[in-house]
Amino acid sequence: MNDAEILKLFLTRDDGAVEALSDEYGRVAGKLAKNIVGDERDAEECVNDAYLAVWNSVPPKEPDPLSSYFYGIVRNISVSRVKYNSAGKRGEMTVCIDELEEAVPSSQTTESEFEAKELSGIIDDFIETLGELNRMIFVRRYWYLDSIPELSKRAGLREGAVRTRLSRIRSALKKFLETKGERL
Repeated sequence: MNDAEILKLFLTRDDGAVEALSDEYGRVAGKLAKNIVGDERDAEECVNDAYLAVWNSVPPKEPDPLSSYFYGIVRNISVSRVKYNSAGKRGEMTVCIDELEEAVPSSQTTESEFEAKELSGIIDDFIETLGELNRMIFVRRYWYLDSIPELSKRAGLREGAVRTRLSRIRSALKKFLETKGERL
């Protein structure tokens, strides 16, 4: 099924909507959640919570593309679960956030939702400047929270080479943000 067909099921409150969403995007959503929470059962629960969130938000929303909307919900729910479960523990998510802190202002320093959206747009512009391999490495690390060994295997590079690329990408992001007026 395509997004339009799945959306139509949600809009008409058809009971098969969640099953169609699961068939189309459930596998990737499960991997995303597992990468973030690190536990199969918690990941499954996060994905199920995301199905409910989509059910409750469509209608009135009609997201396009549905996949990005759904994955965003899965990611947000999973991040919330990690924060809840890991008071003080250091997991892959905290490592990724620590890595990015040197280049991107933290959400605590962002004064408003408008500024956060503006920063998001600037980061999207930056990502467009990256080559295909660096874009994949950046997005897989900081959106999907892939580990360095996973990225190394996916990119066909040594782990040290992946770490070096990530460091250089973060430095380039910091410079890009500074040229756009974003100060740390």
